[in-house]
Amino acid sequence: MDDLERLADEIRDAETVVAFTGAGISAPSGVPTFRGDDGVWERFDEGQFAYGRLQRDPAGFWADRVDLQRELFDGEFEPNAAHEALAAMGRDGDLEAILTQNTDGLHGEAAEAVRDGETDDGHAGEPTVLELHGNSQRVRCTDCGKRRNGEPIFERAAEGELPPTCDCGGVFKPDVVLFGEQLPGAVIQRARSLARESDVFLAIGSSLVVEPAASLPRLAASTGATVGIVNLGSTPRDDIAAVVSRADVTDALPRLRALVAE
Repeated sequence: MDDLERLADEIRDAETVVAFTGAGISAPSGVPTFRGDDGVWERFDEGQFAYGRLQRDPAGFWADRVDLQRELFDGEFEPNAAHEALAAMGRDGDLEAILTQNTDGLHGEAAEAVRDGETDDGHAGEPTVLELHGNSQRVRCTDCGKRRNGEPIFERAAEGELPPTCDCGGVFKPDVVLFGEQLPGAVIQRARSLARESDVFLAIGSSLVVEPAASLPRLAASTGATVGIVNLGSTPRDDIAAVVSRADVTDALPRLRALVAE
């Protein structure tokens, strides 16, 4: 029995399975990574995208953010086989939730694509997708809190409306956690609750170095969960994992889903 077969057995026996994902699950879709070799922060000054700058210099912030958005999403990115495998596991009732550090929205797209599918027993399902750092495809008004599709707002900014503003007069901000902002309390508390409740906790495509999200696997392990890590590189949490796979996520997750379904 190999590592993925063992992990599949654990998932079949579990009541609650939770997945936590990082940049490594979206990189195969072409989404640029922020750190590491040729990461986005090699070409942009991350300090220019802090919440404090948005407050002090909203026009300058938005001028730079338009350039960053082009760098990040200058192309059509689609969910890959790993996103689709997790969405299918949710549909089949084998995955309770996906907690993601990514802001690209690809987990939501994958879940939507299988939303009308049916499990073998005829019941449609869908995993909860918790976007810990927000969603770059949306914007939120800093005054009234209204959220909107980001594309037309970024277009307005690119055409010279700096900063773009809401109908109420408030300045829009990308609906992501900026440098200098805390993760929303309700979101991280829900993530921690899911980690504690999980019987199996899958950490996928994450180096597990960014806190507080990186502490979630240890929290899950502390309450008795089986931790499985699928990542090409080593992580600081490998020591607590029952299963560590260095396989490509686009190979490992479809196979894991198939093994669970057997």
